Amino acid sequence: MAFDLDRIASYALFARVVQLQSFTAAAQRSGIAKSAVSTRIRALEEQLGVQLLRRTTRKLALTDEGLRFYEQCAKVLEAAQAADVSIAGASDALRGAIRMSAPVTFTQQYLTEPIASFLIAHPEVSVDLTTDDRFTDVVEGGFDLIVRIGRLEEGSYVARRLATDRLIVCGAPAYLERHGRPVSPEDLVHHNCLHYSLVPQRGEWRFHGETGPLAVPVSGTLSASNGSVLREAAVAGLGLAVVPWFMVAGDVAAGRLELVLEGHRRAEIGIFAVTASRKLPGRVRALVDHLARRFAKPPWSEAAHRGRPDTKR
Repeated sequence: MAFDLDRIASYALFARVVQLQSFTAAAQRSGIAKSAVSTRIRALEEQLGVQLLRRTTRKLALTDEGLRFYEQCAKVLEAAQAADVSIAGASDALRGAIRMSAPVTFTQQYLTEPIASFLIAHPEVSVDLTTDDRFTDVVEGGFDLIVRIGRLEEGSYVARRLATDRLIVCGAPAYLERHGRPVSPEDLVHHNCLHYSLVPQRGEWRFHGETGPLAVPVSGTLSASNGSVLREAAVAGLGLAVVPWFMVAGDVAAGRLELVLEGHRRAEIGIFAVTASRKLPGRVRALVDHLARRFAKPPWSEAAHRGRPDTKR
């Protein structure tokens, strides 16, 4: 049989009236008008078919039926108060599980270590990490936290920028020696341009032309949904790739890859911690703060400084 959930609120209100021995005090504690309290208690008595309280100008007294009923209603009020306390404690306590999603390559290169150091510092926290380059809805996916790279579209989520990076075009020295170094975006039509299949190709190979934005109609022999695949193919000398700088900073510093067409695009991207709300459990908030501190100076920035190419050549 269906139960009227609104009656539960009346039960808790009745218990509060009895405990405080006052309609006025119960109204003030509950944040409602005294007349509303009287109306709800009267309606409760009518629904139950018994008198619960004897009212005089000086005090309230329980009937025998009211006393038996109060004993059960007090448990309702106590349970509600205990629920508040348990949630309040859970929101600040650093314990419990965090369901998390992050891009594959970024996790392998830079995210695993700070997550590990966080878990070592907070042994009562666990992380269930899914690696996926696709943008998963934080609510529909059932995640507490998502790390994503790129330009975020509008949505019902909260995003905190952890770091800023940029997209670059790169190729192996051996490839550039065989096919030549492109000096303008238009030269790319003569090159094997590898494609990251999770984004449109026109947006991937987009530059600043003399008259405005320029999308170069490139072609290539490899398309992949994972940035590491494109990076490794570029290092192997297969062709040119558009990838985040963090992914290849070490390769450029070591001479395995070279940047091309620098100055022809301003492709700044953000690295974000995405949550469903600003009100986070303590464990999730602490992890986001930890990641923000670790990426305040990105670990790939030193390699970026060493590996920045001579744009005159």
